[in-house]
Amino acid sequence: MKTIQKTAIALAASGLFATAAFAQTAPAAAPEAPEVSPVTANVTVTNDYRYRGISQTNYQPAIQGGFDYAHESGLYIGNWNSTINWVANTTNNGVRAPVEMDFYGGFKKELIAEGFASDFGVLQYYYPQSGSYPSYTMLNPNTTELYVAQNFTFGPVTGFVKVNYSLTNIFGIPNSGGSFYPDLTANYDTGFWGISLNGHVGYQYVAGQPATSSGWGGSTPNNISYTDWKIGATKDFGGGLSLAASYVSTNANPNWWSTYTGAGGAANGSAGRPGAVVSLTKVF
Repeated sequence: MKTIQKTAIALAASGLFATAAFAQTAPAAAPEAPEVSPVTANVTVTNDYRYRGISQTNYQPAIQGGFDYAHESGLYIGNWNSTINWVANTTNNGVRAPVEMDFYGGFKKELIAEGFASDFGVLQYYYPQSGSYPSYTMLNPNTTELYVAQNFTFGPVTGFVKVNYSLTNIFGIPNSGGSFYPDLTANYDTGFWGISLNGHVGYQYVAGQPATSSGWGGSTPNNISYTDWKIGATKDFGGGLSLAASYVSTNANPNWWSTYTGAGGAANGSAGRPGAVVSLTKVF
């Protein structure tokens, strides 16, 4: 569940050619800068796929990857995928979805000033599944969200403020259309050895929930909404290769946000407990 945002890619400028004076041999034309491709791809390996602070892999490793196309007008589309295992437990009556596929598109442009790109788009989370959902379990996890973001740059500090708004139920939670997720992310370039410091805080508000609920762990107060946060660092090795390490935590209620590592895939623990996440990414 990840959105890769990019500014529009500028095309290379043409070189100027010098002409010879008198009858001397003309100098060679200045070489043109190579065109930058509007298409990029990425692949990541990580020890734990966390999305909005919640583990999507029951604290197990994941392989991820995708591609993006960005037009010089500011329009872009992309796809991102990850292995998961949270849609695979006894409460779902055998339904399984081993992969998450995200499809997104939007418009991103520096409308305010240089370094302050505005971003508007739509994001579809898709889980190719086997099996079907009986009426008494979670709903289909496929989710559609709109998002708006404002990027910022203040010297060595960059980041964005973003809000996602769901048009459908989110990730199989009944009556949760209209949920939203505000997100503040900031990065500080230390100027030392390609290292930047990273920070994030977000709040997942889940709409349409009663004051108390009787499903997923018995009768409990409705405190399904939660806050997540992250602190970490990223090392840029150059050539599109980077290593990131972070400490992630939430105050998510484990009665709602559970891992499924018990006997037969039963829920038996919190999916939002504190932990370290390490990932290696290559962008092509």
